[in-house]
Amino acid sequence: MAKMPPINRLRRMGLAAIPALFCSAIATPALANDKWPERPIRLVVNFAPGGAADVMGRAIAPTMSQALGQSVVVDNKPGANGNIGIGETVRSPKDGYTLLLSSGGGISINPLIYSKLPFNPEKDLIPVAAVARVHVFLETNPSVPVSNVGEFVKHLQAHAGKLSYGSPGPGSSPHLAGEMFKRAAKVEATHVPYKGAGPALTDVLSGQLQYWFDPGPGLKQVEAGKLKLLAIGSPQRSPLYPKVPTLAESGLPGFDADTLFGIYAPAGTPVPVVEAVRASVLKALEQKNVIEVIQGLGATPEPRMGRQEFVDHHAKERARFAPLIKEIGLKVD
Repeated sequence: MAKMPPINRLRRMGLAAIPALFCSAIATPALANDKWPERPIRLVVNFAPGGAADVMGRAIAPTMSQALGQSVVVDNKPGANGNIGIGETVRSPKDGYTLLLSSGGGISINPLIYSKLPFNPEKDLIPVAAVARVHVFLETNPSVPVSNVGEFVKHLQAHAGKLSYGSPGPGSSPHLAGEMFKRAAKVEATHVPYKGAGPALTDVLSGQLQYWFDPGPGLKQVEAGKLKLLAIGSPQRSPLYPKVPTLAESGLPGFDADTLFGIYAPAGTPVPVVEAVRASVLKALEQKNVIEVIQGLGATPEPRMGRQEFVDHHAKERARFAPLIKEIGLKVD
């Protein structure tokens, strides 16, 4: 595999600086040598195997490995709605050998719901590159006797508080989508948090949960007839399922539960290394097989999102979801 240009050569390439919002978090010390990377790079995925983050990480890792000249190894660190993986990344050496693939909720929403976080994602992480915009799909177990959103709302109302839905964790986009849905549709249901989308999907398939807002891994089960897809929680219909309506079209105007997944590095990681990682991610997002994997999750690749736009996205998400979090009293200690 081709070796990455040495760091001093990268500097001469005039690569862009990190945006102002996170500049205070970045140090630019010279590396110990000009041969980075000299050993495998760990890509921490802060959710369980089988979830959208895990699938994306394993899809982009081979191209990143080729571009950087070293193996990029996915390391799942699920738990606490992504906080375990985030914390491990923050505590890692700032040398470019530990990266994080996280949902935007882990970065933007967790500080709003956890009062005792041992880190500050805004100060302790550098947003490197957006990977994909993840949509959520309202799916039910086949045993639920409905075929559209209207029927499902009536079913929930007739069985108030008796149905359960799962999510990858408190404050995740599927959880917040579930809370938005309950308020918009005026229904009651029980939220069951899991350590990732994979375990939640398992229980929806088994019937232990009646429904969920799927961030993508369940779509193959929809195609296999093991789940029923009622709607998408995005502003627009999915090109994969053009006949499936949005929740806004189904009587819940303005419904939007999209989230952004991306790559982050510990604050203090040298700028040339961050830029080299970003270039490898963008290269991965050009590959047909990677695009197909991401689209297979019902998500949209985001190779054109600039660094500043990626940085600004976090503040916008906090502003968008803070009122809902306050209304439902969502706090995890």
